[in-house]
Amino acid sequence: MATTREHTAVLVEDKKMPPWYLKDLPKYLSGFAILTVIYMGLRIYQGAFAVSTGLDSTEPVFEIYWMRLFYIELGVIFFFATGAWGYLWFSRDKNLDTLEPKEEIRRYFALTMWISIYTFAVYWAGSYFAEQDNSWHQVAIRDTPFTANHIIEFYFNFPLYIILGGCAWLYARTRLPLYAKGISLPLTLAVFGPFMILVSVGFNEWGHTFWFREEFFAAPIHWGFVIGVWFALGVGGILLQGTTRMIELLDGIEDAP
Repeated sequence: MATTREHTAVLVEDKKMPPWYLKDLPKYLSGFAILTVIYMGLRIYQGAFAVSTGLDSTEPVFEIYWMRLFYIELGVIFFFATGAWGYLWFSRDKNLDTLEPKEEIRRYFALTMWISIYTFAVYWAGSYFAEQDNSWHQVAIRDTPFTANHIIEFYFNFPLYIILGGCAWLYARTRLPLYAKGISLPLTLAVFGPFMILVSVGFNEWGHTFWFREEFFAAPIHWGFVIGVWFALGVGGILLQGTTRMIELLDGIEDAP
């Protein structure tokens, strides 16, 4: 009787767990939740203090509310990049030749989760906060590169999605045989293209410093941002590569005795 009850309890517990190929689902959902809290928190902070303390970088109050935030962001970005990239590299799988098909399939699902979190971060940085920044400059004077919007957008949101893109790239290269054999063009373009948006920020700031006409969306100094986002279309190629490989693995599992 006791054995039967224990077996039933195990079955009930198993039903509450995600299937084997979605083992990383709780971490994935937690990542989405953390990013959402960060972005919403930054937006609420902007709404509370941007107009009252962020219009003039020469005011002492700007140092308190915005430059301190800037220094905190740099510390967070540095430690997150070092920790995440270091962990993925030093915990890499050194026996990919003996990887079981089911485990490889699970890792493809995990890579898809990494890519979707990365694109989620790109969306927030390159869409909502970027368009908000354009609107800000249409009504406020750009006195320095450190504005209430730039401190959040250029020095935190952009580096954050670059780090997450690097995590996805490193995960694929260190844990999946297909990507460990060589450089995947879709994966590299999907990560490298949006990274170039951050590089375009320097050119953008130079142009706005020397050109009087500042905030026209179609201005040439903004073309680099658009091209960088287009490279994110490489995500489709990543999914195609992963799906093709998973079909091969599933066929192998079904044919196994």
